[in-house]
Amino acid sequence: MDNIRLFLIMALAYTGYLLWQAWQDDYATPVPQAQTVQQSTVDKADQSVPQVPEVAAIDGATPQTSGMKAADPAAASGKIVTITTDTLKVSIDTRGGSIVETLLLKYPVSIKQPDVKYRLMSRSPEDFFIAQSGLLGGEGVEAPNHEAVFTATQNAYTLGEGKDELNVDLVWTGSNGVKVTKRYHFVRGSHKVDLENIVENGSSAPWQVREYRQLQRGEPAKKNRKGMMSRAFVGGVAWDPEDKYQKYDFDDLKAGKLNKEVTGGWIAMIQHYFLAAEIPPKTEPRHFYSKGLANGHYVIGEYTPAVSVAPGSRHVFQGAIYMGPKDQDTLESIAEGLELVVDYGWLTLLAKPMYQILSWINSVVGNWGWTIIIFTILIKAVFFKLSEASYRSMAKMRNLTPRIQALKDRYGDDKQRMQAAMMEIYKKEKINPLGGCLPMLIQMPFFIALYWVLMESVELRQAPWILWIKDLSIMDPYYVLPVIMGISMFIQQKLNPAPPDPMQAKLMMALPFVFTIMFAFFPSGLVLYWVMNNILSIAQQWVITKRIEEQAKAA
Repeated sequence: MDNIRLFLIMALAYTGYLLWQAWQDDYATPVPQAQTVQQSTVDKADQSVPQVPEVAAIDGATPQTSGMKAADPAAASGKIVTITTDTLKVSIDTRGGSIVETLLLKYPVSIKQPDVKYRLMSRSPEDFFIAQSGLLGGEGVEAPNHEAVFTATQNAYTLGEGKDELNVDLVWTGSNGVKVTKRYHFVRGSHKVDLENIVENGSSAPWQVREYRQLQRGEPAKKNRKGMMSRAFVGGVAWDPEDKYQKYDFDDLKAGKLNKEVTGGWIAMIQHYFLAAEIPPKTEPRHFYSKGLANGHYVIGEYTPAVSVAPGSRHVFQGAIYMGPKDQDTLESIAEGLELVVDYGWLTLLAKPMYQILSWINSVVGNWGWTIIIFTILIKAVFFKLSEASYRSMAKMRNLTPRIQALKDRYGDDKQRMQAAMMEIYKKEKINPLGGCLPMLIQMPFFIALYWVLMESVELRQAPWILWIKDLSIMDPYYVLPVIMGISMFIQQKLNPAPPDPMQAKLMMALPFVFTIMFAFFPSGLVLYWVMNNILSIAQQWVITKRIEEQAKAA
């Protein structure tokens, strides 16, 4: 029994440490984010963009010898076109028509900086992340890849009041009479942007090309740790009907482990709370691929089969890019499996229903703090009988503390005889020594699952509760909840039977202090759950303990 108790203490402490360590990685002080793409940054970033796309050409040649006639970067440079809607501020470089910066206008960097919007995509060296697209032809075929220079009629576009849609056209015209219009289609209230590459063949010969789209990013400064309790995944992901959801870390991307033909599916680069995803039409075949570039960047992309456009005709390559939050309901409506980017890891089976229940409660009460409290009460109700059995067992063992101490005094260091005598007492009093421990083990996965729900749910980001708690996803600024948690944990210790071993007793008494320090750096939403759970546990345990003590006195 003592060994099991010690194991539980160590497991609980280690789990708490891992949670704290994961939270520290996810909630480190963010790098200040610029609101606009500065020209110096654009010029510097241009040097790192590969001149040849990392995809196969039509003739099957290697990317380095694909024979495309790309624009000479030294001869022509693009300009920045800015598009502003109610949800997005997107910067597009006319050189390649690439998305080089995306600001999420409904998501500030922090509640202390409401006017500084979260920058998801950028060409700044410290957080390089862009979306590229283009066309590839065969040997000697002139086609606009992501180095070609397009033209735009305006430098800035805004989705005006009373307008629900906005089209932004970038045009490239080849020397052979082929015209390509790269059309971005923005919709009010949406983070999904439709992208069409419209080909109009004004030449006298068939024009054979394929379209590619890819996301390119650098690796964050902090490498993603792996393990059971690792931080939120940062890297590439893909979904297709055959293999479903697959994750590719930066080493996997560099090794080209994504290399398959699919029909239906999507690719994405994800990070904590946000993502960018390329979403092809569901019924059209694509080749998914990944690459590591010489400049240290990583690519995940897709390209179409070759298409022949007859003289005088047109062809439209369709698709969409999503740049925004991991809103599960929205993602599920955009593409099959896209909601899986909200990754609960090995406890998805528990975490996903938890999220759905939390989301439903919040739709009624309208406050995530009260939602967590109500959810805690529901969880406590589910485990009421299990907890009752645990507290009954601990209360009975607490009544045996004097007799256990007497055994210790009698047998001294003879632990074998003492253990035998203790088991005899447990048998006589009909007490299961594991009765107080097993319920704790059973409930631990639910706590860890809730941790991931609170960590992964973008809805809790900058969500207020009451008074001083302005953001449930960050730590309590005044440490009120961690102190209350430590006090409640200390009270619980007093209600539990004291371990006969002095070292274990000291360790148990130190735990409230250790956990108070640790939880001071936890998100306040998780600490709120723990505080509420402890208060309910204390109330239930106190009632049961008093009842058992009265029964013992009456006997």
